[in-house]
Amino acid sequence: MRIYSYNVNGIRSALNKGLLKWIKETDADVICLQELKAQESQVDIASFESLGYKVYLHTAEKKGYSGVAILSRLEPDHIEYGCGNAIYDREGRIIRMDLKDRSIMSAYIPSGSSGDDRQSFKMEFLDFFYDYIDTLKKKIPRLIISGDFNICHKPIDIHNPVSNKNSSGFLPEEREWVTKFLDMGFTDTFRFFNSEPHNYTWWSFRANARAKNLGWRIDYHMTTKILDHNLTGASIFPDAVHSDHCPILLEIE
Repeated sequence: MRIYSYNVNGIRSALNKGLLKWIKETDADVICLQELKAQESQVDIASFESLGYKVYLHTAEKKGYSGVAILSRLEPDHIEYGCGNAIYDREGRIIRMDLKDRSIMSAYIPSGSSGDDRQSFKMEFLDFFYDYIDTLKKKIPRLIISGDFNICHKPIDIHNPVSNKNSSGFLPEEREWVTKFLDMGFTDTFRFFNSEPHNYTWWSFRANARAKNLGWRIDYHMTTKILDHNLTGASIFPDAVHSDHCPILLEIE
């Protein structure tokens, strides 16, 4: 099974930059998308269906904001839209596809970079999300969470850890949360296979950061440890340029 995750930073913009051609070339089984920035009526669902994907969307109430999706060539047993918390579901941050032997979630954790209020909102979401997943994985032991966590876990995951030590996305309390989340029984699948530096999934549009590879690794495929023996590969694709993020791949039996 080949599962991609991609924060597209606006699905309509990404489609205009060749996203559909890229999807066709990936031949993925499942694609988790984040930050759609579109209502369902604004998404060209037929274009994805023409490639053999069923499209499941959980969009934000606010137009041009947030939103997640799952594109799947597999027939799901169930689609869970949201997490049951109206505050977060209004922002379209979680969608889950249940299959016979596992579940795949597309998740978009809030950014706190716009100010103190949103940073507080992010930390509240993280507390909620931890408890939500801790409960969910008892019901669904084989759980794959794919998406934009908006946090770099360790210094290896960010281009300049010293100058960014007080930046949202690399704050000590955020990084500690990722450690706690992994200790709950999850695997950071990219680091399961790759311990090399300079592997990033997001770059600022400023200062030619992407060309200089001054990036952050904030997108993850997290899997419950019971799936460790099923993992066969994990990759990052910085040359895909439909967004300020790039897609990431999980290969799993």
